[in-house]
Amino acid sequence: MCELYVKADPILYESRSRSLRICGVVTTLRLENQFWDILSEIAEVDGMTTNQLIAKLYEEVMDYRGEVVNFASFLRVSCMRYLSQRRVVAPELSVVRTAVK
Repeated sequence: MCELYVKADPILYESRSRSLRICGVVTTLRLENQFWDILSEIAEVDGMTTNQLIAKLYEEVMDYRGEVVNFASFLRVSCMRYLSQRRVVAPELSVVRTAVK
């Protein structure tokens, strides 16, 4: 079972920092490469750049919660929620495709 995880490409869990502007303030975020990839995918689906998506998420979570204790962790959890949602939606799509044929 662990082989699936152990054989992951080390590049995926290597961290990378990016500088971006959120609410007019330049900040740096450090995330593992796989999370940057997922954020890029989410941004593409939503027709934004990754930086635009991150800024929008920050603004929305601040509006909703009033604070973000650990924004990097929030982004990681957001990525996992996106993947979970995609996993749930994908089987429904395959049922619809089969029914249409």
